[in-house]
Amino acid sequence: MRYTLITPKEARTQQQNGAPVVDIRQPDEFRREHLPDAVSLPLDELLAGKAVSQAASAQTVIFHCQSGMRTQQNADALVRAASPANVLIIEGGLNNWKQEKLPTVEDKRQPRPLMQQVQIVAGSLILLGVVLGYAVDIRFFLLSGFVGAGLLFAGLSGWCGMALLLAKMPWNRR
Repeated sequence: MRYTLITPKEARTQQQNGAPVVDIRQPDEFRREHLPDAVSLPLDELLAGKAVSQAASAQTVIFHCQSGMRTQQNADALVRAASPANVLIIEGGLNNWKQEKLPTVEDKRQPRPLMQQVQIVAGSLILLGVVLGYAVDIRFFLLSGFVGAGLLFAGLSGWCGMALLLAKMPWNRR
């Protein structure tokens, strides 16, 4: 399976020449910010066998994610999903696109992506536990340990209670 890494500027030129851009990030990430005229097709749907609908009429399909890691790690699946079109992957993803000062569509009214919310809450609780453990009572260190154990469990099992809880918060409801 073949694909080609391209710079954001090369991708912009290809896009202006009619190549569809497919964003493989999660829908909440896409709603918050994405490339102009990009189509959202999350990686889990592609891995489940969903094909890129524009691939049938396009010679070339461009894929991207946030940093380029998801696209490169799953390049074979992307090539299969876009077949028979040529596959281009934006090197460095959306981050590199923005670094090149290329335009994005951003909606700050949308909540931050769920995993970013998990990182903010978990980091805050760990920091709070450490500060209170030193300043107030040593038992507050247990808060940091509890959150750390939860993150370890989430990483090993794929189940994150904090993410499920945050998804039910009013700001994350659609």
